[in-house]
Parts: sequence; structure tokens; C-alpha cells
Amino acid sequence: MKNQNKIPERLNNSTICITGGTGSFGHEVMSFFLDSDVKEIRVVSRDEKKQDDMRKRYSNEKLKFFIGDVRDKSSLKRPINGCDFLFHAAALKQVPSCEFFPMEAVKTNVIGTDNVLDCSIEYGVKSVVCLSTDKSVYPINAMGISKALMEKVIIARSKESSKTIICATRYGNVMGSRGSVIPLFTKQIQNGNPITITNSKMTRFMMSLNEAVHLVLYAFDNGKAGDIFVQKSPATTIDILAKAMLKIFNKPNHSIVNIGDRHGEKLYESLVSKEEMFSAVDMGQYYKITPDSRDLNYGSYISEGKDTLKSDEYNSHNTNRLDLDQTVELLKSQDFFNEV
Repeated sequence: MKNQNKIPERLNNSTICITGGTGSFGHEVMSFFLDSDVKEIRVVSRDEKKQDDMRKRYSNEKLKFFIGDVRDKSSLKRPINGCDFLFHAAALKQVPSCEFFPMEAVKTNVIGTDNVLDCSIEYGVKSVVCLSTDKSVYPINAMGISKALMEKVIIARSKESSKTIICATRYGNVMGSRGSVIPLFTKQIQNGNPITITNSKMTRFMMSLNEAVHLVLYAFDNGKAGDIFVQKSPATTIDILAKAMLKIFNKPNHSIVNIGDRHGEKLYESLVSKEEMFSAVDMGQYYKITPDSRDLNYGSYISEGKDTLKSDEYNSHNTNRLDLDQTVELLKSQDFFNEV
């Protein structure tokens, strides 16, 4: 039986490439396409162990595995050559590690993205969708700064080729993804250790892996050069999230300990800046942030400036806020809590 999810028709009988294909998103989008009419799925990553695990688990002729690193442009040529569409998910995403090794974030998130786009343009890939993060908006940490610069690279490179459409998605915390807080809280509860939270008032967007895939497909189907797509997502406080998980695990007396903010953390995250909201296009479930189409003519920046003072940013403090019961309901709807 073919995949019942809606897949853009132009993906039928195509060859797609996924960088960072063994990560949480890469694995999810690969699974999404595996039972579709996509002809070939090329998974690119540095992790040979995870590739071997995927190869054995799925044992599917559509899957082709390539050991490669986005930092090394030469390792990208084989998987990208002959590819119709590309989804760029390879990144360094951990805020604390990027704080201590900021140049590693630059090498992967900025230079690595440029390498991917360079090869995509060179080999005539039809469309590229790059994954960004809410931490790129008003960034205060190295990971967010590198992702913000990555977005600038995407927009700049998108203007260079009419044959390769380059756009991006920007999303908040993806529930249950590798390195996110939900697996950490789950492990702490199961091991009988206190749940550690940094700030009880801290808010974060709540988005599932499946929604992340659909956001990327929406961008793929609707994106023009340089567009960035954002899903309107609910948010909750870290305190409510922790209490919701204790309710799911039926551990009402389990302790919650406040340990203070980590390196580079913000009280809330923004998905669309105030400046972007002024010209963002409301697509219903999504916002589309269009690139500035003006060229390098500084005269027009003086004579054709924009007034952004009347707009508000879209962040995890002013979006739809979930209470305890709503957060429990949302968590229970996710696959990772099916057996709890």
C-alpha cells in the first residue's frame, strides 16, 4: 500500500537526497518517502553506525547510503550529482556545545550549507529545502547566530540560479527529537532522578516531527527563491511540560529541581521577528517570509525604506499557550508516548 500522506506529484519517480539523513528529522522524512512513489532516497551523513542500523532495519532497495560531511564539498558530489530534489537537515544543533565550539557551528551550519547549495546549483538540483530554527531570530547563542548566517547564505545563493529553487523552513523545538528535553525528562523519570528545569517561566514552541516533515513539504510545494516558511505552533512553559510528563507517567510526587539557565538560553524563542512580521504573508497554518528583492543599490535603502515599528514579533510568549491538560493531551498524541 502506498503512503496515504499527500506527497507533491513532482516527487513521483524522483531521486531525493537528505543531508543529515540519520538524524531525527532526516530519519522521519526518509520514512515518510519510503512507501511513496519516490524512486530513490539518498541518505548522507557522517555516522556510519546509524547508517548501518538504518540499512539493516529497512532493507529497502530505494535507500542508498553515502558517508559524507557537509564540511567537505568533495564528499557531497557523488550523492548530489543526479539528484532531483534535496532536503538539507545536517547541522550542529546543541546550544551548549556550540557555545564552547562556535567555529565548529560555523563550519557545519554556515560553510556546510554553502557547500550543499554550491553542489546543488552545479549539478542542477531542481529544488532545495533547508532547515533552520527559531534560535536564528534575535540570536544570542553561537548555534542561533550560525543558523541566522546560514539563512543569509540561503537567501544570497537563492538569487544566483533560476534552475535551482532554494528556500527554507524555520521551526521551534521538535518534540521527542534527539537531544531535546522530552527524552531527557523521560530518562530522569524512569531512572528515579529529579526532573531538572532551567527556568519555570521559560516557554518553548511545541511541534511534532510529523509536523516538521509537513512544513518542509509545504515549503517544497509552495516556496519561491529565498522564501522561509514558519508553522504557527502552540507553546507551553517548561514547568507545565515537566508536570505534564509526570502526569502521563503517573508520578505526582516526583521532584522537579530548578538548576538555572544554561549557556545561551533565552526566556522565550521567536519564530518571526518584528521586522519580518511587517511583510510576512499569512498562509493560514503557516507564515511565509519573503526575501528582500532589492539589489545592492544603497540609494534605494534610503529612498524606499520600510516602517517596521507597527508590527510585533511572533514568539513562544505570545502564541497560543497550552495549559497542563492541553499539554498532556498533545504529548499523548505523539508516537513516543504510545506505550506509556
